[in-house]
Amino acid sequence: MLDERKLKVLYAIINSHLLSAEPIGSRTISKEYNLGVSPATIRNEMSDLEDKGYLSKPHSSAGRVPSDKAYRLYVDDILKISSSGIERDDEIKETLYRESKQVEELIRNSAKILSALTSYTALALSPQLSSSKLKHIQIISLMEKRILIVVVNSSGFVKNSIFRLNQNISEEELLIVSNFLNEKFNGLTVEEIIKKIELENIKEMPNMEEILNAILPIINSSLRNVVNADIYSDGVTKILDYPEYSDLEKAKSFISFIENEELLMDIMVGNKNQKDDLKIVIGEENIYEVLKDCSVITANYKLGEKTIGKIGIVGPTRMDYPYLIGILKSFSKDISEVLYKMIE
Repeated sequence: MLDERKLKVLYAIINSHLLSAEPIGSRTISKEYNLGVSPATIRNEMSDLEDKGYLSKPHSSAGRVPSDKAYRLYVDDILKISSSGIERDDEIKETLYRESKQVEELIRNSAKILSALTSYTALALSPQLSSSKLKHIQIISLMEKRILIVVVNSSGFVKNSIFRLNQNISEEELLIVSNFLNEKFNGLTVEEIIKKIELENIKEMPNMEEILNAILPIINSSLRNVVNADIYSDGVTKILDYPEYSDLEKAKSFISFIENEELLMDIMVGNKNQKDDLKIVIGEENIYEVLKDCSVITANYKLGEKTIGKIGIVGPTRMDYPYLIGILKSFSKDISEVLYKMIE
């Protein structure tokens, strides 16, 4: 544990570095912060903090910069005393609701607004609904052997998928199949239905086996679309605004990573058993090399008490953590409230 004086010196260095992006010397701390000690004492404390791994000294510089270890200590202290978020702005929530007609649109807009609010790359993970129960399946005939499959879950989410058949099926036959499937799958979760379709030979409709054989794989595919979450990003090139990414190759590697949806899904879904509504991964704590100089802050959004998705930001470890923690906490509540309003 660090004593009170070392903590004051360390946090003064962190706050100065957040603003300047430059190495911080003892003279700067002595002039800008009234710590009640001499510059020589500050230098000694900085030397001790470096020995303990909280500061590092860049080449050709007399100043020091905070390490990942320092940021972790700083962030953990913030989280201990952090309130529920910054003062809520109803205009943000109203904008989300006004400009989002469907759930997918809401999540996409969330990434856009979050990036604008924070000036960082923002990520938004659509609701994960594998454990939700089926409320209704409807199969509607369209032109040219195409059908529309509408899946509604117990939370009120609607997923529409259009498929092309190899044969013509009448509206009457599709209605019969829809009613049969609704009765067959009533009360089951989406995940359970997928397993049931894949493992069981469902042939309980006389004279309709051929139609069922054609429809069930399509139903299965449609349900998988419900299970598979989508991920949206916005503000990818904002990383270029930060001096830490003035090196073009480093910036290009970051942008390439953010454009890879599979990798983004990995860092967003990551710890499925995460219970905390907000999570911060700093620098070397990231599993991907390209993010070793970055922090990733994610927050859960909910439907009622159930966590169903995440939003997040990615940027250099030199972040205004108190402000961003407040933004993420408040914004996740905005999304949760808009979701509830959309489906009530």
